[in-house]
Amino acid sequence: MAHLPQIKVPATYMRGGTSKGVFFRLQDLPANCQVPGAARDKLFMRVIGSPDPYSAHIDGMGGATSSTSKCVILSKSSRPDHDVDYLYGQVSIDKAFVDWSGNCGNLSTAAGAFALHAGLVDPSRIPDNGICVVRIWQANIKKTIIAHVPVTNRQVQETGDFELDGVTFPAAEIVLEFIDPSDEGEGSGSMFPTGNLVDDLEVPGIGILKATMITAGIPTVFVNAEDIGYTGTELREAINSDSAALARFEAIRVAGALRMGLIKMPEEAATRQHTPKIAFVAKPTDYVSSSGKTVAAADVDLLVRALSMGKLHHAMMGTAAVAIGTAAAVPGTLVNLAAGGGERESVRFGHPSGTLRVGAQAKRINDEWTVTKAIMSRSARVLMEGWVRIPGDSI
Repeated sequence: MAHLPQIKVPATYMRGGTSKGVFFRLQDLPANCQVPGAARDKLFMRVIGSPDPYSAHIDGMGGATSSTSKCVILSKSSRPDHDVDYLYGQVSIDKAFVDWSGNCGNLSTAAGAFALHAGLVDPSRIPDNGICVVRIWQANIKKTIIAHVPVTNRQVQETGDFELDGVTFPAAEIVLEFIDPSDEGEGSGSMFPTGNLVDDLEVPGIGILKATMITAGIPTVFVNAEDIGYTGTELREAINSDSAALARFEAIRVAGALRMGLIKMPEEAATRQHTPKIAFVAKPTDYVSSSGKTVAAADVDLLVRALSMGKLHHAMMGTAAVAIGTAAAVPGTLVNLAAGGGERESVRFGHPSGTLRVGAQAKRINDEWTVTKAIMSRSARVLMEGWVRIPGDSI
């Protein structure tokens, strides 16, 4: 039996924030993968090593976690006042699908840096030294992201002393601005799809939970930690080793997706694992992070734990951080109340790996809340570049 040889596709493996992914220029993909469809999905799955019943990704570039099962496509933007179009695919680990329903905030950082590495930014816009402002069109959710990327001698400055909890080594700081991050064009079209800051969410098998459901950064369902038997200090092992707990979180996520209008039938949630996110919040208290560092209650405004692709995240998803900052800025949400209530333009929250600060500018217009901008700092670094190889019969 004849077997096709492997094919080589130019690719770059990058860390962005607390995530990693395989980055491609659109023009470098095989012709049938330069357009959305089954061929592109099959390519991404084979690159990552999915679907993998062993949940190990031994035969691919993935890391068998939601933070490391990601692919990104960048191209020069055809939109006015934007440099690049950025498309993100969240690859399922053990199932055969790629979720295109949302953005990755962490890899948005790497998208800004990769745009420069890949020669996709007009050279006239790149300073010799200083900060290059990369204007990104996030194609999944049709929003603008501004990345402030440091450059030295017209090249991305990757090394530095900026420390990010959840990332082992320091690097150069990249500031991200998420412009008008609310309303991803789904559900009711409102930042709060149900029209309420807090809802009574009926969850089969659990009962009625207080919930704040918001579409900012990424659709997210927030509940109180104490209402579901937690303190908000939990680390990954406490949740991810408990199959019953994971099933309860999925039930909450499905109920939230239905209430937010993201799906019409519960069965649809199985092929939409990336959104919405589910997170639980609590008032500040001392705890020990996964690195062994103590996070003092006095150093944070609240505690947040969030799940991604069915598992508790080791730190915090960037898009969920936008949702946290936005919800914290709106008086009366569960996130705002856990942070002490009142008006605020920034919040520092504790997550499993440490702390993160995110700012948001929210305002009320005609009885509707909206957020004009959310800001946070991350870092990014090229880990490897060259070609990724996949079997020729994969696409």
